[in-house]
Amino acid sequence: MTTLDHPAAPEPRAAIDRLWKRDLDRYPETGPRVWYLAVVVLATIVLYCEQYVTGGVAPLVLAHFEMSFLFYVNALVIGGLVGAFGALAAGLCDKWGRANLVAYGLGVTGVLTLLIPSMPNKWAFVVLLTVIGMVEGVILVATPALVRDFSPQLGRASAMGFWTLGPVVASLIVSFVANRTLERLDNSWASQYYIMGAFGLVVFAIALGGLRELKPGLRSQVMVSADDRAKVEAHAAQAEASADLGRPWAQMLKFDILAPAAGISIFLIIYYTAVGFFTIYLTTTFGFSTSRANGINTWYWAMDAIALVIVGVVSDRTRVRKPFMAGGTVLAVVMTYVFLTRASHPHTSFTALATIVSLLAVGLAIAYAPWMAAFTETIERRNPALMAHGLAVWGWTTRIAVAGSVFALQYVVSSANTLVDAPGKLAEAKAAQEAGHAPSAALMHQLADIKQAAADAPHQWQHWWWVCIVAQLLFFALMLPLAGRWSPRAAKADLEAAEAKK
Repeated sequence: MTTLDHPAAPEPRAAIDRLWKRDLDRYPETGPRVWYLAVVVLATIVLYCEQYVTGGVAPLVLAHFEMSFLFYVNALVIGGLVGAFGALAAGLCDKWGRANLVAYGLGVTGVLTLLIPSMPNKWAFVVLLTVIGMVEGVILVATPALVRDFSPQLGRASAMGFWTLGPVVASLIVSFVANRTLERLDNSWASQYYIMGAFGLVVFAIALGGLRELKPGLRSQVMVSADDRAKVEAHAAQAEASADLGRPWAQMLKFDILAPAAGISIFLIIYYTAVGFFTIYLTTTFGFSTSRANGINTWYWAMDAIALVIVGVVSDRTRVRKPFMAGGTVLAVVMTYVFLTRASHPHTSFTALATIVSLLAVGLAIAYAPWMAAFTETIERRNPALMAHGLAVWGWTTRIAVAGSVFALQYVVSSANTLVDAPGKLAEAKAAQEAGHAPSAALMHQLADIKQAAADAPHQWQHWWWVCIVAQLLFFALMLPLAGRWSPRAAKADLEAAEAKK
């Protein structure tokens, strides 16, 4: 029976120290290790819930703050850029550690999320969202670093699959909660922030007392399997003393790290679009209510979550990553094409759209979990002591891609700004008609713009989905420098050769 690595009833001073001093002197047994991984995954889920809640209620938020679609999009761009440099700063957790950044960051983001509904205007709303994004940019690099530390290579894809559940399950939770509670709470967008902020503070309390990390000498070594535990512990002092932390960015800014990081960042453009704009797309193009649109989103995220876990396990058992990336890319490209054909068919059913986006999500998941495993293994090939710096490169490129794609979308889908404002203008015209008054000339002009935007939107969205397809195809080429074999037989031979050298 396994036990935790610390006394069950610490002295008062020791209990206080544990709120800051979180290093483990020994590699944990399976039970405690699974617990730490579970806390990291839970922390990641709540962070993404706080980040994604705006996308789930975007139409309502825009209406409340009288915010145009263009203002909203550019606010997301600024938030993405700030988050990118927050991610770069997270490279410092190779020196400072990871666990405290995660634990206390959860407290900060939880409180700030609760404060969002009290913002007096759209500018204050955007500033607070940007601050949250900066903190999350740091934490969301520290969490996969912790997952890598606690997962040997032979279980890495499974562990990363569970970590990747963070953004996926968060999106599922945001969509599910909005779908189930919005109408019952009089379409109160603020209620969603209160729910997610409270969730964040609960997880903060769990992480504050229950999250630990490996000391530098342990995490700066490569573990192929759990059987390497004794060797890693024996060499911990030597590894810490000999770790090469000099010129960390020069060590990490290499082609086999930069190219795959750029590749996955553009591969997931459709994912970023789903997070920020699926609700708007489904309500303006197909006429679904915000609640109904979140029902389709729920299917997307649920299938993504299931596929992530399954493919992670299968990738570890076959000991290969790249075949799954290739297969996931093919499925994602096919389903994105099918999805774009529906844009010009506004009467497409709920069931048809749910099926299409579910298969699209499966394709993305099949590629992503093995990619995360292969990327961390590529960083280990360079220098395992600089894991956080390598992941910071990924975090930076990802957030730059988010900002760039969101910025571009407003020009490709220029009709969205008009259509987001359409319900209010249509209601104004209906009220004038019921009162027996003719709509003003300005309103008539706006109604004509809405009609033209409705005609243009399907084709503009199709152009955007084509951008996503091109990005997915580029990913296939950019992931090739990653570490790892294509053949399970060759991967098994490599493992046997490594075992023979022990």
